Amino acid sequence: MNILITGSKGFVGQNLIAELKNRKYEHIFEYHRETEPELLEEYCQKADFVFHLAGVNRPKDQAEFMDVNYGLTETLLEKMKKYNNKSPIVISSSTHAAFESSYGISKRASEDLLFDYSKQTGAIVHIYRFPNIFGKWCKPNYNSAVATFCHNIANGLPITVNDPSVEMSLIYIDDVVEELLQALNGKPTQAGEYCEVSTIHKITLGEIADLIYSFKNSREERSIPVLSDALTKKLYSTYLSYLPESQFSYELKMNVDSRGSFTEFIKTPDRGQVSINVSKPGITKGNHWHHTKNEKFLVVSGKGVIRFRKIDSEQVIEYFVSGDKLEVVDIPVGYTHNIENLGDTDLVTVMWANEYFDPKKPDTYYLEV
Repeated sequence: MNILITGSKGFVGQNLIAELKNRKYEHIFEYHRETEPELLEEYCQKADFVFHLAGVNRPKDQAEFMDVNYGLTETLLEKMKKYNNKSPIVISSSTHAAFESSYGISKRASEDLLFDYSKQTGAIVHIYRFPNIFGKWCKPNYNSAVATFCHNIANGLPITVNDPSVEMSLIYIDDVVEELLQALNGKPTQAGEYCEVSTIHKITLGEIADLIYSFKNSREERSIPVLSDALTKKLYSTYLSYLPESQFSYELKMNVDSRGSFTEFIKTPDRGQVSINVSKPGITKGNHWHHTKNEKFLVVSGKGVIRFRKIDSEQVIEYFVSGDKLEVVDIPVGYTHNIENLGDTDLVTVMWANEYFDPKKPDTYYLEV
């Protein structure tokens, strides 16, 4: 299948092309501002499917709205007619097409061209009136508040929120691409005469700003957000894509003593805490028990033994562990426990607890195994 994509270097175009290549589509005609205009002739002759994504929404001159948004659409359809190419066409319009701004008028005029073209030729057209799209590779300080907030906050720059109560309708780029691929396969999500991305998120500008600031602060707090919320998960992924390349890494506070070290890695409000414990050869750590806090130990390097004793029993239970054989050991409540390094190298253990450590309520009681 030959797939023509106009606006191939734009935000949606880049993401769509990346996923098309992931799915082994090989014949992609990319058309953008730097493409030789003559190539559009060839592409319109050979295309089996068209994604018309090109357009402007922040021109220097208002006249560019019609010149580009309407003009390029008109040129595209004329060339398709010239070669009697009735391939399906998807166009990315905007919810602004319902309003009387210069941008909205140009988008609505382009939609009307498509509807007329379909009636004249019988070609299938799918018109998507997208609301605000966010995700990786979106240009900041252009037309996306999410992209601007992510970029500025990640880079330590200020943001401006004129009215935090303004509600935004957002769609995520991966959901957009998935919907466009459904259209490619003849299964668009139809909503009357238009098509739509079914997953739309509602959130205020103030809430977006607060969330993104919390992502920045999460490094210092050693936390991750509540990713069970779909929008939070998508926004967090988007934020990370705007990190400066010199700041992909961040340090953790290592609690070091003669026995080794203990370092908190990740804290979550609903999924507990992950820490890394390093024990020197011959060292035993632990000798405590919990009422409610439960843990999982995973030794990833070295060899040792994890010992348990029910607090009202004298029987000691031993589990020998090694980085050569990865296995998880559950630490039940009501059992005092410890871990001893039996090797001659550091014993490295990944430890998960069902709740993050609260110094005011540690639920940790010293008792020798």
